[in-house]
Parts: sequence; structure tokens; C-alpha cells
Amino acid sequence: MSLNRRTLLKGASAASMALAAPALIGRAAAADPIKLVAILDQSGGLDLLGRPMLAATKLAVDEINAAGGLVDRQIEMISYDPQTTIQFYTQFATQAAAGDRADVVHAGITSASREAIRPLLNRYQSLYFYNTLYEGGVCDMNNFCTGSTPAQTVEKLVPYAMKKWGPKVYVVAADYNYGQITAQWVKKYVADNGGETVDIEFFPLDVSNFGPSIQKIQAAKPDFVMSALVGAAHISFYRQYAGAGLTTQIPLASTTFGLGGEHLLVSPEAAEGMLLCYAYFEEIDTPANKDFIEKLRASSSDEIPYVGETTARSYEGVYLWAEGVKKAGTADRAAVIEALRSPVSFDGPSGHLTIEPKTNHLVQNVYIGEIKNQKIEIIEEFDAQPPSDTLLVCDLDANPNQSTFYFENGLAAAGIE
Repeated sequence: MSLNRRTLLKGASAASMALAAPALIGRAAAADPIKLVAILDQSGGLDLLGRPMLAATKLAVDEINAAGGLVDRQIEMISYDPQTTIQFYTQFATQAAAGDRADVVHAGITSASREAIRPLLNRYQSLYFYNTLYEGGVCDMNNFCTGSTPAQTVEKLVPYAMKKWGPKVYVVAADYNYGQITAQWVKKYVADNGGETVDIEFFPLDVSNFGPSIQKIQAAKPDFVMSALVGAAHISFYRQYAGAGLTTQIPLASTTFGLGGEHLLVSPEAAEGMLLCYAYFEEIDTPANKDFIEKLRASSSDEIPYVGETTARSYEGVYLWAEGVKKAGTADRAAVIEALRSPVSFDGPSGHLTIEPKTNHLVQNVYIGEIKNQKIEIIEEFDAQPPSDTLLVCDLDANPNQSTFYFENGLAAAGIE
């Protein structure tokens, strides 16, 4: 076989390309974006919370990308609007895991939405961050719950309110996991502090007529009402309560009010003097928080009247995950989980956050606030509060294969019947 110069050059070129191919493929793979999927309500009733949560998530992603990304890769953010519908949550979670091949999913506002998608994301082995305060009790190696739990907030709010107003408490709550279980924690903390829970009422998320309940409250004459109502329809309770003239007679405390700026949507009289307790308030007076609020409002296409815990924690949740990726040196799920539980910490708008590895929850600061003329004044701070309610039932160090929501066990372990 005769070989000419052209043939030799052609062969040499092909050989060079073949030798270079693995390196080229490696560089191409390294340049592939890390995929973060956000599933947060932009419509349907919980958009009051979901829209600023998505804006905060996007801000964190944009900041990380502007700083060079993670492990030499940019983050691609994909978002879906489940429209406050559980069916859409499961549909989009399946798309995120099986279609988008997400490296991490930040999703869910209600506990019902979390429990609809958490087992699904577990099955697909898609790392899951739930950045909303909730009732506690999730024990899942694949799921990091960054919001505050009752032992961190309700346990502080109840005795403070009882000392201020008296021992007889009436509870109104949303009729799903969060409201039902939080009401039981309220009842426990009332009893622990020598008080009496006069009554507990539950309301579906679409209920907006609270007249009969307000009449019952008037008849019961409690010292104060504890509210765990949720969503746009339930704002009607506060308007109707004020309309009945009860705000000045029977004061209010809440585990949910103000998260979406509800105190700016009702009259000043409707929210005046209400007590709240969260892991974050917009009014935290630190340079880090002021910088966050300024950047969030400047970057958001929507007006954000008030920044609550769910919004700040959506931002901090992305950064906690990013710290895990940096520490692991990869976006691989198993390595990131191990790094997060080593544990990872982050100093954010709400203060110092550390992942508690037995539960994949957070040790975090919490704050009691009082509404005065539609503004929230922080009146007490509690540093580095552990998720002690979930620690009663969850130990991922001892049993890493758990993937359970221990709501009944958690209540039983706390002595709640």
C-alpha cells in the first residue's frame, strides 16, 4: 500500500483528534451547568409567599454565578409554578428529577406540598431543600429542612404572650399538617406554662368567612388568640376580627402572620400589638441583612413590600447548598450530603446558621417581634436554637436510612396526646 503526504497528514490529524478527544469531552462535561430547580407558588393563593421566595432564590443563584459559579461551573436555575396545587407539585417534581436531571430541588411552601414531593425526590435520588418554617418531624437523609420549627419559635412565643396577656388561649389554625400539628405544640406549651387551651378550630385554606368563629371567641373570652392561619383567604380573619372590635379586647399572637407582609395588607388597627416569633424579620439591624434587602428589591421584577422568614431562608438555603458543593468539590448528591452534614455553616441575613447533622435541620437564631403601626419591632432574641422537637425522633447519624415524617411520634415523644 502506497502512502502519500496528504494521507499521512490526514492520518496524523485524525490520531491527534482521537488522542485529544477525552480531554475535550472532559472539559465539555466540566462546563455543563449545575441544575437547580425551584418549585414555588407564583399563583393560586400562596403566591404572596412564593413570589418573593423565588426572587430570593434567583438572587442567590445570580450572585454565586457572578462570583464564578461552583466548582468551575455555572448554576442553571429552572423554575415551575405549581399554582398552589398538589397535583402540579408532583408533576413538576417528576419533571425536575427525571426530565431536568436536577442536581438540587428547592421547593414547597405548605407541609402538604413537601410531603407530596419528598418521597418522589427520594425515589429519584434528587437532593431536596425545603426552606419553609414548618411543624417539625421530618427525618430524611435526602431532605434538608432549613425553616424554623415549633421548638425554636412557638416554644418562645407562647410563654411570652401568656406572661403579657394571661393563661387562657384560643387557637385558630389552617386545616392541614402544619396547622393541625402546630396547634398541638401550642397546646403543649400552654400547658407547660400553667395555662389552658380554651378551644382549637381548623379552617381549610379557601375559607374566608370567619364570622361564626369570631362569635365563639367572643363567647369563650380567652386572654388571647394564637393564630396558625395560612394563605391569602385567611387574611380575612384579621380584617373581620378587627371589624368586630376584638383587636383591643382579645389580643393576637401568630406563628404565620407577617411572613408575606400581611401586616401591610390589613388596617393598622387589625394587626396592632400582635406578637410574632420567627428565625428572621426584615427589621434585623445588621449590615448583612440591609445589604440583602437592598439587593433583593433591586433585582426583583415584583414589588416586595415585606421580607419574611420564608424569603430570607430561600436565599440562605441556596447558599447553604452551595457551601456543601464547595466543600465536597462536586455537585454529586452523595458527596454534597456528606459535606453538608460535616456540618456546613453560613452567615446570612438572619444570622449564623449551622446544619444539625442528626436531623438535617438548622441551629439558628430566633426573634420575637411586636407589630406597632404596621412595623415590626424586635423585642427579644434567642441565639443558636436547636431543632429539639425533631431531635426527639430523628437521629440520622445512628440510622442514616430513614425517610420518614414522624409527626405522630414527635408529638408522642413530647408528651402530646
